[in-house]
Amino acid sequence: MVVNVILLIVLFFQTVMNMTRAIISLYATDLGASTFDIGILTAVYAFFPLIFAIHAGRIADKIGDRLPVIAGLIGVATGMAIPYYFPSLISLYISQLIVGVSTIFITVSLQNLLGNISKENNRDRYYSYFGMAVAFGSMIGPVIAGYMGEHISYSSVFIASIFIIIVPIVMAVFIPVIKRNKEVKKVSLNSSVSLLKIPILRKALIASALVLYSKDIFIAYFPLFAKQYGITTSRIGWIIAIQGFAIIFVRFLLPALTEKLGRDIVLIASVFMAGISFLLVPFTGNVILLGALSALMGLGLGCGQPLSMTTTYNASPKTRTGEVLGLRLASNRLSQLIAPVFFGLVGSWAGIFSVFFISGTFLLGGLFAIKPEKKSKLAS
Repeated sequence: MVVNVILLIVLFFQTVMNMTRAIISLYATDLGASTFDIGILTAVYAFFPLIFAIHAGRIADKIGDRLPVIAGLIGVATGMAIPYYFPSLISLYISQLIVGVSTIFITVSLQNLLGNISKENNRDRYYSYFGMAVAFGSMIGPVIAGYMGEHISYSSVFIASIFIIIVPIVMAVFIPVIKRNKEVKKVSLNSSVSLLKIPILRKALIASALVLYSKDIFIAYFPLFAKQYGITTSRIGWIIAIQGFAIIFVRFLLPALTEKLGRDIVLIASVFMAGISFLLVPFTGNVILLGALSALMGLGLGCGQPLSMTTTYNASPKTRTGEVLGLRLASNRLSQLIAPVFFGLVGSWAGIFSVFFISGTFLLGGLFAIKPEKKSKLAS
């Protein structure tokens, strides 16, 4: 029952997030934003989460997961309302700041709760379900946004998202309160960061950051790239949605793949596949080929998140699981903060095509950071 509630909340929440993040670049461009502005707008989403992610995990450990999720969902709804009622570039910046900090409480708390109610023998499966719910949202959201953006308006996507987010707000009332850390004493930031000394945890966080920043870069810059070839907004939505479908597909196969090949090989192969896909995107403007590359990218990116979530939870001190999951999200947001600004500059100087070349190169280079040491597993 609780697992189903968590997965449904994730599904609706991710649908809303992928509706707006798939359209926000085009909306901002319509309001006069440059390529660099798009990079800043994408980075703004990660600014407050970078600061508050670890604190959000500690809060979940101390007071339980229900209140942070409800507060986060209400915050998302508030952030979505601003661009609709006040259509301007400044409104989009403010919206993304509010949505960014709100999502961190939702994500950390739901991942922490799922880890708390699971056991060692079913945690991989539960986190795989979590990943599939995220992927379904990644598939549904861009399609809805594409058709609404093309046939109604970009701003209509934001008002629609407010109505959708009401459903998970109501469902969040049924989340149980599980407190893992009743100690009130403060833990220093250095204490949290020192957890990175655990090699298995450090590699999981790097892998997770690589996957997250890559998805963000694709969603932020692919619509701008596609518009240069005259591809319609609805088709852009479908191409992004294909990636979500591929993620769902590979996550169904993930348990069997990891059991047969091992987590190390699956993770390295998936990052390699995603990197190659990024490198090939600029070579075509054909909708079918772009859809195929988006699918290939989804097959690669779809493995990283569930594997890193399980590894992170399993490597965490048992009274600090929320804190460590917060640390994971903080590292994700750091990459999501730095990468869009960097690629915004790159795109302004060298064109939108260069964004995909350099991002693919970074992904392939990241393989050296996550490769397993001899006689050790990246995730055990």
